Amino acid sequence: MCRFLLVSLNIDAILGEVTIRQRRKKLKEMTQGGGLSDAYTATLARLKAQKGNKSALGMKVLMWVMYSERPLRTQELCHALGVEIGSADLDPENVPALRVLLASCLGLVTLEASSSTVRLVHFTLREHLSHHSMLFHSPHSAISEVCLTYLNFECITDLRPTLPSAPVTTPLLEYASVYWGKHTIKGITENIVILALKLLATFDEHISAKLLLLDYSRDPGEGPYFGGEGPTGFSGVHGVAFLGLGGIVSRVLRMREWDVNAYDCMGMTALTWASRSGCEEVVKALLQQEGVHPDRADFGCSRTPLWWAAEGGHRAVVRILLEQKAVDPDRADTISGQTSLSWAAENGHEGIVKILLEREDVNPDQADTEYGQTPLGWAAWNGHEGIVKILLEREDVNPDRADTEYGQTPLSWAAASGHDGIVKMLLGRGEVSPDQADTKSGRTPLSWAAEGGHERVVKLLLQRKDVNPDLEDTCGLSPFSFAAMRGHKVVVRILLEQEAVNPDRADTISGQTPLSWAAEKGHEGVVKILLEREDVNPNQADTEYGRTPLEWAAANGHEGIVNMLMKRKYVCTPMPDRVNQTP
Repeated sequence: MCRFLLVSLNIDAILGEVTIRQRRKKLKEMTQGGGLSDAYTATLARLKAQKGNKSALGMKVLMWVMYSERPLRTQELCHALGVEIGSADLDPENVPALRVLLASCLGLVTLEASSSTVRLVHFTLREHLSHHSMLFHSPHSAISEVCLTYLNFECITDLRPTLPSAPVTTPLLEYASVYWGKHTIKGITENIVILALKLLATFDEHISAKLLLLDYSRDPGEGPYFGGEGPTGFSGVHGVAFLGLGGIVSRVLRMREWDVNAYDCMGMTALTWASRSGCEEVVKALLQQEGVHPDRADFGCSRTPLWWAAEGGHRAVVRILLEQKAVDPDRADTISGQTSLSWAAENGHEGIVKILLEREDVNPDQADTEYGQTPLGWAAWNGHEGIVKILLEREDVNPDRADTEYGQTPLSWAAASGHDGIVKMLLGRGEVSPDQADTKSGRTPLSWAAEGGHERVVKLLLQRKDVNPDLEDTCGLSPFSFAAMRGHKVVVRILLEQEAVNPDRADTISGQTPLSWAAEKGHEGVVKILLEREDVNPNQADTEYGRTPLEWAAANGHEGIVNMLMKRKYVCTPMPDRVNQTP
């Protein structure tokens, strides 16, 4: 691809000359060049040398494609380049055609037909441009200014804020609404501030506020779903907090008398949004406002600003909020019943866990109400070794406490997830039972590790004399059965080294043996290992369907396993009626 691109760019450069002599000279230069980087440099030089406005247009196209927050659709780019800074409305006659834009870039930008987006011709061009940042003067400032100018156009402000989406006649509206803040943070100017203040003055009546919230609420894990008709209550102060615009928060707060404790249409206060965005400057500014409630929870989930800051890993904001006397550091939300510590532990925010544990009014072993899971359980499940170590150093943390939903201990969760470092730490605690079965399925840590194919965890557990390597769960499935069922050859071999393991034991629900499970699932390697054993019966039928391993393999089209079994002496030929029977 790079070779063809280089040839294409060189040919374009040569053909760009108007006389034979000039073309021969250019050809000589190209043959002595150093590759794509030189070709890009030469093409950019030709781009800048274009007559009229083509040069400026080509550089603007490159800037937008290079620095946009997501790939731009064709009409978005056309409208962006049709915006005239300082104008009150969009002039359709000022919007350039796509073919003109592409032509002005001399092949450096291309159209992605499948998504109708524009992109740089090759990823190496992005690398080249990033190493020559002086080509573009304050690109994010320029993009922000265009976005804000567009949002303040009369054709945009006249739109009803209750519209379900951006009209097709205003293609840049969605991008400008969602991303103007991100570009502003990366390059703010006085003119941008003026444009932003104009927009934020009537933000709760502007279509861009709704489009911003709709983009946020597309991910259900991000917060309450925005289903209102308009962005009611999402004021300018909510907007600046949501976007984390610390550079203009003081100017926004001076615009008028704001109710800093007011809920917006998402059930959030401005301080909640600022804590969620992790913007220290906005949080500090809001906390200085008279009458602010620093511990006021959101309307939907009763999650406080501290909860959001801890969940998002915003350490500095957590410290600021904990300085407020009115903040309860151990307050749980009403959806999952998780505290700030619980969420910080689950998400691996070690620094925040340390900060919260410095408080005497934080319970380090408080279980949530949804699963009955403790901070240690969440950290163990998600593999956060540092946090597990911190919590295990606490005398008021029970290292063997099981959750109430599944009855699994932190060791069980760590084993199931394959976190051998955490398993090793937990096994070093005398209070931890290495063979404790959960209450929902009767499965031990070894059973979970074997199913997941976590070899190092399996070995750690088998080093313990108080671990039964052949303990069945409530369905009669042993760790060996799970390893065979999932096709984990190494774990199968490890378990077969244990004298207590019965490699031919059938479960109590379906009556299938490990060989039967492996044959059904198509795990040839495991089948081969088991067929090498004299204590494995290759003809044992299950009790639910009466199928042998050969019949299971045949029914599921596992030709390799069928051939292996058919080569064994005394293996019975499959019964057609049982092979064709659908389980």
